[in-house]
Order: sequence, then structure tokens, then C-alpha cells
Amino acid sequence: MNKILIANRGEIALRIMKTCKRLGIKTVAVHSEADEHMPFVKFADEAYSIGPGPVVQSYLKADDIIGIALKVGADAIHPGYGLLSENAAFARKVRDAGLVFIGPDAETIELMGDKIASRLKMKDAGVPVVPGTDQGVASLEEAIQAAELIGYPIMLKASAGGGGIGMVRCESEQALSQHFQSVKSRAKAYFGDDVVFLEKFVQNARHIEVQIFGDDKGNIVHLFERNCSVQRRNQKVIEESPSPSLNKEVGEQLYEAAVAAGKAVQYRNAGTVEFILSENDDFYFLEMNTRLQVEHPVTEEVTGYDLVEWQIEVARGNELPVKDQNRIKSYGHAIEFRIYAEDPTTFMPSPGTIRKMQWNDFAQVRIDSGYEEGGSVTPFYDPMIAKVIVHADGRQEAINKAEEFFKSFTIEGVKSNIPLFQKFIGSEEFESGNYNTNVLADWLKTKKEEVKK
Repeated sequence: MNKILIANRGEIALRIMKTCKRLGIKTVAVHSEADEHMPFVKFADEAYSIGPGPVVQSYLKADDIIGIALKVGADAIHPGYGLLSENAAFARKVRDAGLVFIGPDAETIELMGDKIASRLKMKDAGVPVVPGTDQGVASLEEAIQAAELIGYPIMLKASAGGGGIGMVRCESEQALSQHFQSVKSRAKAYFGDDVVFLEKFVQNARHIEVQIFGDDKGNIVHLFERNCSVQRRNQKVIEESPSPSLNKEVGEQLYEAAVAAGKAVQYRNAGTVEFILSENDDFYFLEMNTRLQVEHPVTEEVTGYDLVEWQIEVARGNELPVKDQNRIKSYGHAIEFRIYAEDPTTFMPSPGTIRKMQWNDFAQVRIDSGYEEGGSVTPFYDPMIAKVIVHADGRQEAINKAEEFFKSFTIEGVKSNIPLFQKFIGSEEFESGNYNTNVLADWLKTKKEEVKK
């Protein structure tokens, strides 16, 4: 594997390229007209424009991307995360073109991308799933009947897609009636499939995920967990490992369940098994992300492994770099903060030109950024500017280091959520480690004015 095309943009494209450069692999960037001057385009060995800013006219043009890969003699395509990364049809086309797709098999992506099918697969594998419907609900009447059996509150979810776009929490029949058709419509628009299903909403839950890796030889290992419970609009903004307030015995059960999930689908390459934990430490399978996660640096910092390098090795047909689970250790504590160009209290995107972006260098503070001073945050893409990953011997030391770091982090020209982090990470709610997915919303109810100052 001598040349890899990265079918993505921003910080993840740049991050993949850096590993490729260290490994002596040439890189090819594809970019929209809006991204022509982005750092990842400059860093690549070759770069090609694929169309205007909107993703449907550029980064989602699968055939054009594959055509460029073939034209320039690339051996493989790395999809990053988002965009085409969990598109089974794209993975299949890459394979059929004689190229290597750096990710799981198309069939696995297809199965685990269907949340109803994946629920059934996990149940068969003995992995606990959230109580809910095991098939799509075709009508509002059917949904109301199912919700009465499950019990409110429930989550109304798109089977073909996740994240904040594909789900709505419903506290009552009235709310379910209000949102049912709109969720179906969004599911059709964003994911090409309007099938929806219901799951019980687990109150005061923690969102904990386990990183897994598999190869062609049948080896599957876990690389511990990440707590992703600090969220806004059902989307993660802070992730950490090890997960605070996680019972060790429950943690071991999570690892076993995640590996069992991987074995059930003969998983290959990088994947993440996401779980919800109740207040009583009961846990349930949520979904499997068949790609590299945004928060993978957290795992890299505590294990010392380069997960992109692992992806490339497995895609080459090699065994996992470390296949003995007992040799995989976790060291210290890591926390990742996602820096967005957005209002810190309303979370509305703040596109514009980054006039200034500066920070002081700190030992064991890693910055994965896709932007530089003078760059433009456009309305075409997710407004994440950078990820700040802090690693230390212990959790409190990592928090203290993060507080000091954010005092030095300045962004001008666009709004950012840095003021939110500056106030929140020193709060009792976060420092205690005993928090759930409501923590940020609840904290902001009384601290919004402080953040605005």
C-alpha cells in the first residue's frame, strides 16, 4: 500500500495524512471549492477538486472520488468519519474497483447501519439491548400502541441513521404524535430510508462506548472504553477515558459484550460499540459505529497506539499489531474537548473567517485541528474547528491541565464554545465524575449568563 486517497476533509483528513507520512505512504486529498485553501489540501502529496461546497456536489460524489483514486494510482481509500464512511454502497464500489477500503466490510456496514437489524443481531449474540420495537413502526397508530407497551419516555429513532438528526425524545403520546412524521421525513431526507422504531429512554443514563478492533484472521480485541456523556443536542462535546464512576466489574462486562458484538458480525478494522448505562449500572447496546470515531485520540493517548496505523495494517491483510488482549494496557487519563465555531450557550453555528487562533504549548496536550488563522468556517460543513486532547497521570490532574490550557486558547472572528469549557470543566458537576447525559443541559440552566460574559 503505497498511496492512499482520503475521502474526507478537515482535521480527520489531516490526521490520517500525518500517520501516512510517518509510514512513508503517499496521500491524495479530494476537496471542494470551498476547501481549496484548507491545511489538509496543502499537506497532501496530491490534491484534486471535486466540486462546489455543498457535500452532495463534492464529498458525497462516490463515483468521482473512486475515479480520481484509480486515475492517480491509489491503492486504497480511507473514508475518515462522517460523509461516506458508513456508506455500504461506497465501500462495495471501492472494493469492486479493485481498491482497498480502509474500514470494515460493506456487508458489516450495511448490517450495523440498520439499527433494527443490528438490535436483532445483538440479541442473538446475547448482548443486552434497550427495550423497544424489533421492527419499524409504519404508522402513528402503531407507534402509539408500541409506546404504551414500552412506557414513556421513549426515543423515536431513524433505523438508518443516528446522532441528533435521527432521534427525538418523546415524553408523552402528544409529543410522539407531534414528532412522528417529521422524524420519518428527516430520516428519508438524510439517510434515504424513512423507517423508524422506538426505544425506551433510559433516565439519567451514561453514554459509554468501547473501542474494538478486528482482523481477517479472526482476532478481535478491545481497547477499553470512553465516556461520552457530556453532550449537547444528543451530540458529544467531551469524551474521556477511563470512564469516571464506572464500576470495574461492570467495565469488564462491557468489554466482553463489545467483543461478543464484534465476533457476532466477524468484525474487521476499527469499530466502536456504544452502550447506555442506567443509574443501577444495567447496560444496553445502542449501536455499532463501523468507522473511526471523532474521539479516537482519547484511546490513542491512554494506550499509546496509533489507531490509523492499526487500520492500515489490518486493511493490508495483516494481523492486529497487538492481538493478545492481556498486552493492551491503559495508562493515565485522557479527556477530549471538541472546539466548535458556535454560540457557547445556544449552540448555533458561527460561520466566518478565523482572524486569530492561538494557544500556549503544554506537555501532553494534543491539538488536532483542521483550520488555521485566516481560514473560513463555511456553512457547508460541521463547524468543528479542532479537538483538544489532554493526557495526565490522573483525572484531576488532566482537568487542572485543561483549565490552564483553555486560559491560553484564543479564537477571534467566529464564536466558539471555549467559554463554555472554561466554566464547565471546573464545575462540581464535571469534577465529581458522577454525571450523565443531562449534565450539560442541567448545568447551563443556571450558568448560561456566566458563560455569556
